[in-house]
Amino acid sequence: MNATAFVLLTCLAAPPEPPAVVKAEPAADLNARFRLKDGWVGGDGAFSVSLSDKRALWLFSDTWVGTVRDGKRKDVAMVNNTIGIQDGTGADAKFAFAIQKGADGKPTAIFAPPDGKGWFWQFAGHFADDKLHVFLPRFEKTNEPGAFGFKAVDVWLGTVEKPDADPLKWKPKYAKVPFAALGGERKVSFGSSVLTVGEHAYVYGYEEKPGKPFPTRKVLTARVPVDKLADFDSWRFLTDGAWKADFKDATGQVDGLAVEFSVSYLPGLKQYALVYTESGLSDRVVGRFALAPEGPWSAPVLLYTCPEMKKDKKVFSYAAKAHAHLATGNELVISYVVNSFDLAPVINNADLYWPTFVRVRLK
Repeated sequence: MNATAFVLLTCLAAPPEPPAVVKAEPAADLNARFRLKDGWVGGDGAFSVSLSDKRALWLFSDTWVGTVRDGKRKDVAMVNNTIGIQDGTGADAKFAFAIQKGADGKPTAIFAPPDGKGWFWQFAGHFADDKLHVFLPRFEKTNEPGAFGFKAVDVWLGTVEKPDADPLKWKPKYAKVPFAALGGERKVSFGSSVLTVGEHAYVYGYEEKPGKPFPTRKVLTARVPVDKLADFDSWRFLTDGAWKADFKDATGQVDGLAVEFSVSYLPGLKQYALVYTESGLSDRVVGRFALAPEGPWSAPVLLYTCPEMKKDKKVFSYAAKAHAHLATGNELVISYVVNSFDLAPVINNADLYWPTFVRVRLK
């Protein structure tokens, strides 16, 4: 057994004792930054990726563009993805939102499928070698009514050279990710989270199998040299404690996972944190913890209970994830989104459909 294998197997031997929650409360200062009255007036997804110590991008999926007046959205249009730009940190940070417009002057998505079929939502981003890579699952409509009338069909990687430039001037290049199997009994996808550790980028995804009331999902882990994310031949997949070349052999860990989640490092605890909405749709934001980026992961810890679902049975919470560039020490700064099963309440109640932030202190 070589040294790398020994270290990997040692790390995989047992998960750590998870930390305890000391305090969890809404982050009113951050919430205020995203409650705009004109232009960008709400979006979900809300992945973030750091370009430097003082600049980060926010990757939103379905976004409302219009105005908010008297607590309602007015004259709004929805686009499938937009970009937020954060310059600075803390109270001095400045936020701007980039909304692309088409030749007809109407809002349109920044990332769009090259063949014109379906649409892209944005998942995790990765910055290295002055390139931004964004995982872009593609969706198409189904005949199912209501808020869930769509299905994922494949996953693409969008690459932007020099992403410090104005997002409205980006010229993305697209490559289809070969590590997605979204039909059949076992669905597999990657790009829910990306974390740089040393010389590698760890790319996290999920396997999904049918279940009731929700599908069962487990986390899958891949890694690739940090500057070779778009070189798909360089990817390796965690398979029973070893790194293998075939993504179909990847083995899942934990359960109750969501499609959207985050993996980040907590320097104060010297542990990695996996944060997600329990089962993908719930008022429970949970975390699991590990001593290595590939796990194994601890039992789940309830980090925060979102209050909105108890107040209104017609709304749901989802998309929880942590944002390491906003946090320090033993802290997690987590966003989630509250949506409605029907469209009209989202338009008529501007309290819905924003990234909502909480701070969670651990020990």
